[in-house]
Amino acid sequence: MRQYQICIDSAGVYPMGLTPTEKGIHVSVAAAAKECSLLLFSPEKGRGEKQEAARIRFPEAGRHGQVWEMTVEGEGLQQYEYAFEADGKRFSDPCGRSFLGNEAWGCLENGERLLTTPVSQPEFDWGGDVSLRIPYEECIVYRAHVRGLTKDGSSGVRNKGTFAGVVEKIPYLKELGITTLELMPVAEFQEIEMPDVADGNPYGDGPKPTGRLNYWGCGAAFYYAPKASYAGTGRNPAMEFKQMVKALHQAGMEVVIELFFTGRETPAAVLDVVRFWVREFHVDGVHLTGQAPAWILAKDPYLTDTKLWATYWDDGDKEPGYQKNLGEFNDGFLVDMRRALKGDEDQMKNLIFRSRRNPAGHGVINYMATNNGFTLMDMVSYDRKHNEANGEENQDGTDYNYTWNCGEEGPSRKKKLVQMRRQQLRNALLMVFLSQGTPLLQAGDEFGHSQGGNNNAYCQDNEISWLNWKLQKTNRELLAFVKYLIAFRKAHPVFHMKEEPKVMDYRAVGKPDISYHGVNAWKPEFENFRRQIGIMYWGPYGKKADGTADETFFVAYNMHWEPHEFALPHLPRSQQWKIAFDTSDSSGSGYYEAGQERELENQKRYMVPYRSIIVFVGKPVPDQGKEERCRKNAKPGKMGKPAKAEEPVNEAEPGKQEGEEDAHI
Repeated sequence: MRQYQICIDSAGVYPMGLTPTEKGIHVSVAAAAKECSLLLFSPEKGRGEKQEAARIRFPEAGRHGQVWEMTVEGEGLQQYEYAFEADGKRFSDPCGRSFLGNEAWGCLENGERLLTTPVSQPEFDWGGDVSLRIPYEECIVYRAHVRGLTKDGSSGVRNKGTFAGVVEKIPYLKELGITTLELMPVAEFQEIEMPDVADGNPYGDGPKPTGRLNYWGCGAAFYYAPKASYAGTGRNPAMEFKQMVKALHQAGMEVVIELFFTGRETPAAVLDVVRFWVREFHVDGVHLTGQAPAWILAKDPYLTDTKLWATYWDDGDKEPGYQKNLGEFNDGFLVDMRRALKGDEDQMKNLIFRSRRNPAGHGVINYMATNNGFTLMDMVSYDRKHNEANGEENQDGTDYNYTWNCGEEGPSRKKKLVQMRRQQLRNALLMVFLSQGTPLLQAGDEFGHSQGGNNNAYCQDNEISWLNWKLQKTNRELLAFVKYLIAFRKAHPVFHMKEEPKVMDYRAVGKPDISYHGVNAWKPEFENFRRQIGIMYWGPYGKKADGTADETFFVAYNMHWEPHEFALPHLPRSQQWKIAFDTSDSSGSGYYEAGQERELENQKRYMVPYRSIIVFVGKPVPDQGKEERCRKNAKPGKMGKPAKAEEPVNEAEPGKQEGEEDAHI
């Protein structure tokens, strides 16, 4: 056994875990024990029962409270893997940067195996990579599970279920229009579920695997290391993760990771973990789930440019002033909009609130489906959860899903029912992408991924959770709709303003930035039985990239099971209404590309079909310029009385139709 020199560096301040020094390594670990040792293992001994190459005991002089530390100097340290032992019990480094022994996903032996960390970690060339810092109003978020995204054979990638597999899907994400990729937990978690143990270490000795998988990764983890099985056998997970982040950044996409905390971690430890992922792995944001002390992160000056997502943010959590790096991620939008979609009573006020909401102090993430609950396709296909495959007698998962199966539980081949589900999916997608704030799309929802009614697939590492990419062809019309809708949102800033619309004409450009209407223009109706509302977005309040004003839109929501005729608000005489989206269109795609919008014969009223959304866009009247030139070039007396000039728009307040009233919500 080699001889190593042990010393106590009383002048240095080191982080927890292992830190390389000029002559060796510094080691710090927390353990409530009478004695503690560093264990070194030779990698050539295999991945089975590891054999010690050296055991180095921490000196008592290096103990501070429950923290043991020492500096080890000598030759050959870089060749080893390491772990610790406290009072005879072995355990892995909670702050290890990567782990060996857990490369094979779902191996039952891993539940009882000691995971070791290489002493030497390879260097990575970031090549000038920096965080993208895309504003919330410009983000399109795609939430995915690393394994589930590409594990299915239909994914068409070579590196299935890995970080490298995500890289292979970058062209698809770019084509879809994604700006921000959120990944479900990627820190080294134990997917083999183990019974709880006294010290909270899921890798402790003694307990046997329960036989259930933790597919989502929500639970205790080694927070400083990317998951080994997401890199593949023989690959360094930290390097694979960094290569993925770099590739996504080069493609213009951000990376946000979900970190699940159990509540047993100290606030200082949580802060250190989040800082580490930002500094070491260049992630653009962190989604805090479980029981995380979000308040300490909101106040951290190091993270002011890092997207931080939490269930909610109290005013006391935030620093004074504008703090737009914070994002609110909760089910409020999902619940309200699903209830409006299915036609529940008294939901139009909620639809207005959710579609306009964009607080000054933080961003909001809007979604109709995530991994926790029904997929978008299941939302229109099931009234009840079907979690029997989870082995808990269908008792797990929420009973409150706010869904409507359109008339039949589960898959159906009835044409009218299939059409209604297609229509409801389009409605749901428009609700998300025409709302202010930041839209989020759960992976697979763009082409109709279904979990068979399972609304809690946390333990389903199979076709229930894996994306079936063949659905791109089966549901190609839905996928085309999503692609166009994302591009449409990006092209029209009135649907993603930097500030929450004020429902007033604060720039004196003729009409409010947005306004609300009932079946009669300028008369919104909010009785509890109403299931229809119109929202007009006044184009001059949206500035495109070239500095020109956006177009004006009128979105008619009819969530009732009966059709309703809407009076269309007046446009300037140089413009006319055309239809950009019609979710009830059974013969087409549900949308009309720019320049090919559907003509309207009646510019005053339109019958909106039941359970549908119509998006009207104001377009120039054809040949308007020609008519103006003819009037200017006409000889006196040739056309009788001089042509009446176009009436100017009253810039102080909107021109009102008969019976119109201002509406401010």
